[in-house]
Amino acid sequence: MNAEDFPTPDADVETVAPDTLKSRIDAGENVTLLDARMESDYDEWHIDGENVESINVPYFEFLEDEIDDDVLARIPDDRNVTVLCAKGGASEYVAGTLAEHGYDVDHLEDGMNGWARIYERVEVERYDGAGTLYQYQRPSSGCLGYLAVDGGEAAIIDPLRAFTDRYLTDADELGVDLKYAIDTHIHADHISGVRALDAVGVEGIIPEASVDRGVTYADEMTLAADGDEFHVGDATIETVYTPGHTSGMTSYLIDGELLATGDGLFVESVARPDLEEGDDGAPEAAAQLYESLQERVLTLPDDTLIGGAHFSDAAEPAADSTYTAPIGQLTAEMDALTMDEDEFVELILSDMPPRPANYEDIIPTNLGQQEADDEEAFELELGPNNCAASQESLAGD
Repeated sequence: MNAEDFPTPDADVETVAPDTLKSRIDAGENVTLLDARMESDYDEWHIDGENVESINVPYFEFLEDEIDDDVLARIPDDRNVTVLCAKGGASEYVAGTLAEHGYDVDHLEDGMNGWARIYERVEVERYDGAGTLYQYQRPSSGCLGYLAVDGGEAAIIDPLRAFTDRYLTDADELGVDLKYAIDTHIHADHISGVRALDAVGVEGIIPEASVDRGVTYADEMTLAADGDEFHVGDATIETVYTPGHTSGMTSYLIDGELLATGDGLFVESVARPDLEEGDDGAPEAAAQLYESLQERVLTLPDDTLIGGAHFSDAAEPAADSTYTAPIGQLTAEMDALTMDEDEFVELILSDMPPRPANYEDIIPTNLGQQEADDEEAFELELGPNNCAASQESLAGD
């Protein structure tokens, strides 16, 4: 049902901007949400938080002339309720209908699509290298990226195509030239922004080890091999080959202080190994991941920060509000990092979540084998990223 198909309620309701809702949640306010999407969509992906009460009542429950009392009984009438849907049409109708019944309601502007456009830049305060390091955070999908800035230059690691203009605007505001756009691997959950940035004069860099997967635009990019270095002002970005999540998975050590691990290691989990070769190839990839972690990542000093390309609802931000953590802390907290190889592989394969939504279209799009316009690309990556193994299995007691 399209937004224009909904009848217009007599009651006017206020619209809440996604950024405003996010600020309320971050401030620790008690927030009550009524999600009017279908149950299957809600179960796959919804707004959550420590002080968030989320209720799912599909919009069609409100289309009858007489709304069932059991439906109304599920909705609190003693506090403000923010109604949301996919794009904002159904939520406006549901909120107006509830207002006519005396509820204190508003609705989320542009729904979950609006929520997916929130993108925040947070300084990594514990970073002690040259210049300044920022972490980009997309709360709707848990995507993370990194902006290293020094000496009038900058590099973005794991950019998202949907935010190409944002990177250029931020560079202008910081008074720097965006020199590099770097990918850690062929992503399965979102559309990479490396080619879009390369097209406007930023040097695009992809892992040399990822080319054999069928990258069609490799000749247009700079290829990063293990040990290669790229310089941003006085800061050095060193290429560290860390296969496992994918055969081309590559990390980048930023001035010896933070390892941007892509989807290899997160602050609450490790990578899943089945997105390139499927279930049949997962055992070999899991063993490769174990080797990368033990020989390339965990051998770095314990105070080296780890910054993955994703965070989940289970992740706790650090004191600086970034999803980063020292290697020593992760080793102490995550049982998977201290297991032997056989235990590790068995654990990783035992409890993997569903694969990312639309990954079968996202991967060939990132390889350049099929096309998607900006709107199609944005729609493809809505939903949870699911690039990690199960957090429940991997966390310590």
